[in-house]
Amino acid sequence: MLKRYLIAGLIIWIPLVITLWVLRGVVNTMDELVTPFIPLDWRPENWLGAVIPGTGLVITAIVVMISGVFASNLLGQRLLRAWERLLARIPIFKTLYGGIKQISDTLFAPGGQAFSKALLVQYPRVGTWTIAFLTGEPGGELPTHLGPGYVSVYVPTTPNPTSGFFIMLPRSEVIELSMSVDHALKYVISMGVVSPDAVDTPALTTPPATRV
Repeated sequence: MLKRYLIAGLIIWIPLVITLWVLRGVVNTMDELVTPFIPLDWRPENWLGAVIPGTGLVITAIVVMISGVFASNLLGQRLLRAWERLLARIPIFKTLYGGIKQISDTLFAPGGQAFSKALLVQYPRVGTWTIAFLTGEPGGELPTHLGPGYVSVYVPTTPNPTSGFFIMLPRSEVIELSMSVDHALKYVISMGVVSPDAVDTPALTTPPATRV
């Protein structure tokens, strides 16, 4: 009986404690990064007499919003393009910035294809199944070598989906799932413990029994 109560209590408190711990880490990190750039006379502790946690996070959110408004008008877009052309002339920096910019544009731009669908694929061998995400179709010279009908797929690792493997598979060898990308990510992060909600829509394709 006591064991059951203990487990029930842990189920309630562990997610809450971990969530608060992560949020505290984010807030403290943003404060440490942003506070040095705030003039001493403008810092809350000077005119309120106390340190206000989250000041850096709030200032960052405001700066991001203002930047978004600025970049949404014609003048801002022109200045942004000029700034990017300037950065593109800096050795090493242009390679790093350009790669990160392409990734961010793919992930956050409206109409982007990143993680557009949840998939079921055979990886790393036939008979072993895992959750993957559709990221688009091979571009450039790749279709010339691969042929038509291939898709680009991201296979995340567990429990950290920010690392994983990028593979290109024939469209006929993937099963397109009806579950949302959010549910699929939860399933991956939980290592299969948190099952996605059951859906009635059947899979759209059936993979052949060939090696991926």
